[in-house]
Amino acid sequence: MAMLLAGKRILVTGVLNDASIAFSVARRAQEEGAEVILTSFGRVMSLTQRAARRLPVADVQIVQLDVTDDDDLAALAERVGGRLDGVLHAIGFAPESCLGGGFLTAPWSDVAIALQVSAYSLKSLAVACRPLMHEGGSIVGLDFDNSRVAWPVYDWMGVAKAAFESTARYLARDLGPASIRVNLVAAGPVRTIAAKSIPGFEQFEDAWSDRAPLGWNVKDAEPVAAACVALLSDLFPATTGDVIHVDGGYHAIGA
Repeated sequence: MAMLLAGKRILVTGVLNDASIAFSVARRAQEEGAEVILTSFGRVMSLTQRAARRLPVADVQIVQLDVTDDDDLAALAERVGGRLDGVLHAIGFAPESCLGGGFLTAPWSDVAIALQVSAYSLKSLAVACRPLMHEGGSIVGLDFDNSRVAWPVYDWMGVAKAAFESTARYLARDLGPASIRVNLVAAGPVRTIAAKSIPGFEQFEDAWSDRAPLGWNVKDAEPVAAACVALLSDLFPATTGDVIHVDGGYHAIGA
């Protein structure tokens, strides 16, 4: 059987260690025949380099990219070179004041950082990669569904994720004529470095274990990675502006 991503070049952001969802996507993409390029920057570059050595194809290109740095964004196409067929956006950050019950007290300066890094960066990354997507392709973002409800402790990151979902829809509108699809995968909670930084994260774990009809393993990123790889492939040629839920069915169940 042909590999899903045979001959494709995929840019993957957000690999911090082998527990990262992005790492599972990068590994699965390589197993499906893709050439994977990673991004990293600053102090986390060494973590990305260490994680890359655990990939099936360890000799991967890692390019400098801080999505809040205009110079990095302007240089991305030249640093990557060639063409891109797909991009994984796995980037998110909120200052401590924006999480854990600080919704009413978080200052705008911190909220602005959360919105820029966690929502606006999807547009920034898409625009930076567009010159390399000559024949169209797929942009996939990792999401945590915030379109309808307010979550405990998630606070301004929840607002940022809602903006992230809206950003994806507008990108789908504007990039569709270039045959570039933009979709999100709304994942259930997975124990990553980012998740562990959220005070009270265990509340999400408890809720999912109680209500997800298919069950949910917070230590297993593979179901999420499989969905991302499918969207990065040619299996969904007419799907864009959508949010695919990979959460054990939790989103469909009421109280």
